Amino acid sequence: MKLWKKTATAVAMVGVIAGLAVTGSGPASAEAQRAAYTRQALGAGLTRTQADRLQRSVDAYRAGNLDARQVSANKLTIPGGSLTLPAPGQKTARDLAAATSAPSCSSGHLCIVDGRGYRYDYYYCGEAYPFDGIGAGTFNNNQTWFTKAKFLNSNLTTRWTNTAKDTGTADWTPVYYVIACDG
Repeated sequence: MKLWKKTATAVAMVGVIAGLAVTGSGPASAEAQRAAYTRQALGAGLTRTQADRLQRSVDAYRAGNLDARQVSANKLTIPGGSLTLPAPGQKTARDLAAATSAPSCSSGHLCIVDGRGYRYDYYYCGEAYPFDGIGAGTFNNNQTWFTKAKFLNSNLTTRWTNTAKDTGTADWTPVYYVIACDG
């Protein structure tokens, strides 16, 4: 069993160091991410006031739960899973980043829409292509029947696979590379 310690100073220092090492700049990257989540909330129909109130709720949760990481306007990863907060006015939480349907996709292609609404279209086989999608979104694996797409971690190990023809939803934040099909 894994124990999660909430040592504020240690976690904060590791987070700052890791953020600087990965992005090269902590605050500018965090501000850009925050702006993307605000746009996501506005795109889901929230007013600016509601989007700001939602972000304050996310920030308040993160302040008391140092292991939580925001992955969309109202969704956080937490040890062992995820947490989706209800938007102001919602009785039941729904991920504001989750698309309602799979993207259209040409025959022989793998199409992805991430939580920001970015659309990716892959059709070359055999190579691991860098992927920078974030948040919950959808995919359409419209390749030749039984062709396998691979979604990889930052160290190029397989996170999960999908066999064509298929559509579905996924959290794109932990995916760093996509192999549309084995060549």
